[in-house]
Amino acid sequence: MELNEAKEKYIKTWGTLASQWGTNRTMAQIHALLLISPKVLSTEEIMLELKISRGNANTNIRSLMDWGLVKKELIAGDRKEYFKAEKDALEMFKRIVKERKKRELESIIQTMDELQSIDDQSEEGKEFKKVIGDIHSVTKKSNRIIEIILKLDNHWLFERVVKILK
Repeated sequence: MELNEAKEKYIKTWGTLASQWGTNRTMAQIHALLLISPKVLSTEEIMLELKISRGNANTNIRSLMDWGLVKKELIAGDRKEYFKAEKDALEMFKRIVKERKKRELESIIQTMDELQSIDDQSEEGKEFKKVIGDIHSVTKKSNRIIEIILKLDNHWLFERVVKILK
């Protein structure tokens, strides 16, 4: 397989996986392109490579920047904006987990907090509160585990994972 074919396959696969995880396909493809690029890329280069519109490129680049996965870089004497991806795989993973936690898990916890305040002593109400309480407990524990993982030192975590995988 030649490099261009491999790059295209990787970018398409990254986009497909992202859409299966509930993330924007184009955003993931831009991220994939920036991950494998040995140099910073301009919006125009991204548009050309992925055959997308300026609006689509700008919107998704901003989203990637919001997630902390992409940074803007300015080149002296050039008015264009250039972008580069966080290439440390563990750091990238932690940023994705942190953002998904914020967007998904924390909203579930907030909803479960609100739902637990139901005041209904009927059999149906008690069952509802029990189920909500169980879900709330699991989501809060998951949230705490994720917080611990996000605070761990990279080397410590890596060493533990390697020991588990052996």
